[in-house]
Amino acid sequence: MLLLIPLAATFLLYPLRHRRAVELLSVTASAITLAAAAYLAYTVYAVGTIDEGLLYMDMLSAYVVLLIAFVGLAANLYSVSYLGWELREGTIGAAKLRNFHLFFQLFIFTMVLVGVSDNLGIMWIAIEGTTLASAYLVGFYDRDTSVEAAWKYLIICSVGITLALLGTVLLYASSVSFLGEASDALSWSTLMDPAVLANLDVDLLRIAFILVLVGYGTKVGLAPMHTWLPDAHSQAPTPVSALLSAVLLNCAMYGILRFHLILSGSALGPGFSGGLLLLFGILSLATAAAFIVLSKDYKRMLAYSSIEHMGIIAIGFGIGGPLAVMGALFHMLNHALTKTLLFFGAGNVLQRYGTREIGGVKGLAAVMPTTAMLVAGGALAIVGCPPFATFLSEIMILVGAVDSGDYLAAALYLGLLAVVFAALLYHAGRMLFGEAPADVERREVGRWRPVLMAGLLAAVAVLGIYMPDVLEGALERMVSLFTGGAS
Repeated sequence: MLLLIPLAATFLLYPLRHRRAVELLSVTASAITLAAAAYLAYTVYAVGTIDEGLLYMDMLSAYVVLLIAFVGLAANLYSVSYLGWELREGTIGAAKLRNFHLFFQLFIFTMVLVGVSDNLGIMWIAIEGTTLASAYLVGFYDRDTSVEAAWKYLIICSVGITLALLGTVLLYASSVSFLGEASDALSWSTLMDPAVLANLDVDLLRIAFILVLVGYGTKVGLAPMHTWLPDAHSQAPTPVSALLSAVLLNCAMYGILRFHLILSGSALGPGFSGGLLLLFGILSLATAAAFIVLSKDYKRMLAYSSIEHMGIIAIGFGIGGPLAVMGALFHMLNHALTKTLLFFGAGNVLQRYGTREIGGVKGLAAVMPTTAMLVAGGALAIVGCPPFATFLSEIMILVGAVDSGDYLAAALYLGLLAVVFAALLYHAGRMLFGEAPADVERREVGRWRPVLMAGLLAAVAVLGIYMPDVLEGALERMVSLFTGGAS
């Protein structure tokens, strides 16, 4: 049912022509998808892993799918107001709006399929499917810059996905010699059997993981494979930017983590794959810090911030201790909530000021006080200020690095976070204060948008002070998957 909802909505949207019918169907489908994801996640939490042949859901996949469904609904609700404004302004037509929701639901379907696939070959197909489904959304406005960004996204990510396919084939070659050609040699549940893990060819596993890390890492936006990401995030409609940053990157990271878990359970142990994750994480954090300092476009700045946070998550998994892994898992949630909020704020600013240039936005606090307050809160959260949950997850990773004896990694991590902290808040301050341009109307865009943004900010703030037992229990279950326990 979880997969059928967005897929059915994709086909049902096609013949519709009335705007309200399109929006109602799309939002309803997203709401039902979230309800189904929450039900399945609770079932996994309360009962255990769901294994239905080609479909598989453990605590890790349930967590990722729930994030996809939640951000999907939030982005869909925001898009009703955002695209409605663009429709009234004549930027898009009714057919374009319908196509947006059609590809939006197809995009959600492919991401959910990534999370629930037991077969790593099908997971690869689904990750490639996310590229094809979202390429239209990236180039949605048909401007030269957006079409160029869409092609760049499509070509670079497809090259990366091809490398991931080669890695998947090598994993198959490693397992088929023990399991036999007629077996489920790419089945996650089969591969994680200790007897199978002990008999995998470690030389093939090393090469397979390098290919998968570079391949899926391209989709994650890890440096130096990140070059598509700033263009795609900045040119896509704001609700799509939120989806790309908050959940698509997590989907690709999920693909890497499945392979990381296989290597960790094999004779290789976690050292090889963990070391590579740590290296690419530090490199991504350093690259993002440099570009955030030099940012002139606030949507591109948020895109580089996404590279930074994917680097933080990779560092946590690379360090590998229980505290660092819990921090990385928690940070996947915190970044998704906070970056969705900030992209929504960026959409409000873009529609009111008509520019993506940081230098062209002054006096936001006077022009849109509610949006300004929420963006200020989001900026503090994204740089890891207390009491927000991002502070807690980043500190977990730092303490995990120190506990594991990775002092150089801890020092680099802390220093680069300090650079991002100063640069991003400086740019945010330039936009929030100063004298607003005389031709900018002083009122909010969209009555309900600040409500969505406030809900996201409140969630990040509350999670920084109080972690619900169910979330803590789920995180502990996922950590046990990485440290040798059951999922």
